[in-house]
Amino acid sequence: MDRPVLTVAELAARLGGSCEGDGTPVITGVAGIRDARPGEVAFVANLRYAGDVSVTRAAAVIVAKAWDRPSPAALIRVDNPDAAFAHAASLFAPPPVPDPPGIHPSAVIAPDAAVGEGVRIGPFVVVEPGARIGARTVLRAHVYVGHEAVVGEDCRLYPNVSIRERCRIGARVILHNGCVVGSDGFGYTADEKGVRTKIPQLGIVVIGDDVELGANVTVDRARFGKTVIGQGVKVDNLVQIAHNVVIGDHAVIVAQVGIAGSSSIGARAVLAGQVGISGHLEVGEGAIIGAQAGVSKDVPAGAMVLGSPAMPMDRAKRIHAYTMRLPEMREQLLGLVRRVAELERRLPPPA
Repeated sequence: MDRPVLTVAELAARLGGSCEGDGTPVITGVAGIRDARPGEVAFVANLRYAGDVSVTRAAAVIVAKAWDRPSPAALIRVDNPDAAFAHAASLFAPPPVPDPPGIHPSAVIAPDAAVGEGVRIGPFVVVEPGARIGARTVLRAHVYVGHEAVVGEDCRLYPNVSIRERCRIGARVILHNGCVVGSDGFGYTADEKGVRTKIPQLGIVVIGDDVELGANVTVDRARFGKTVIGQGVKVDNLVQIAHNVVIGDHAVIVAQVGIAGSSSIGARAVLAGQVGISGHLEVGEGAIIGAQAGVSKDVPAGAMVLGSPAMPMDRAKRIHAYTMRLPEMREQLLGLVRRVAELERRLPPPA
């Protein structure tokens, strides 16, 4: 598909916004506000980048309607700069890498595996007996689909993804490089000498429709029953989801999060980077867990928590602010101690 040829004014109209400034330059691509060159469009959604906007070389900058800072570039005012820039990026994105049609001759497909119409299978893919691959799904090189596993329609599995036995993947799911779905949960018993014996992990993983898992995400199969990832969940790279965890619909999990076994994450909850969730906990719907928080008890629906151990976000921020002032507070306290000692020295001795 050819990229569109759009002026700044035409792009503003395409994005449902208004153009303020010179609308005649032709836009050739998108870029970050600091790296943009003439002919490119950038965006800002945060006042912290106002200084960059004031010196940008971009032809245009997508901003909120209320933006009131100066810029040498034309401004495209919209309701939602993030969404508008995503739309602009899709207009100017390079064409997607094509998927070779059919099944590569090096792929190993079990005779009784069910492969839907229009499926594309790359080099060295393995599809085990009893597996089912939905129509129009793409399996890139070195993907492994285990015994009796199910992958839905219109999915895209990038190289080195592994779907273990009996796990079920919904429709329109994207799994990036190195994802492992259905590896054994971390379960052992220990005797009196500390010798550990593996507990069989008999359950599966069930992933809903429209889920996207980033690179090297690992989702453990349940000890029994199911580990569940709900509809529309978005997971960033390097996340560990342990056995029997349940992730509610449309939750967002950012990079390097670890969720211990049998915990439940409510619908539309957000777990920021490097959050740790202890086992057998409940995080309520719409809760927001701040970056690097350590969650050791249940989090109510809609709550915002931060810190380790996690606590209400406003309290955590106050504690952090006080902690940052400790050196100054120490000097003030030492000064008070010295003043009290001096006053005591000047007092007459007791009768």
